[in-house]
Amino acid sequence: MNNWGGTVASTKGGDSRMGNNIDLIFKIAGVGILVAVLNSILKAAGKEEQGHLVTLAGLAIVFIWVIQLLANLFDQVKSVFKLF
Repeated sequence: MNNWGGTVASTKGGDSRMGNNIDLIFKIAGVGILVAVLNSILKAAGKEEQGHLVTLAGLAIVFIWVIQLLANLFDQVKSVFKLF
């Protein structure tokens, strides 16, 4: 219970869709930071081609995550409008 007599819903262990989306945003940011650091290290070492490959790999990982989210969105829209 909170100070005003109401109950507070706990998101621990439950279906917290907002928490999952925030986790995904942090994952994407982490991949971006990691790719930027690796790219700058490889560029300083004179291996720009490998730096480009690291950037493409990071982009592919993020695209896979976004495509999975879009698939979930389309499944939810299908279920809402009963489109089978």
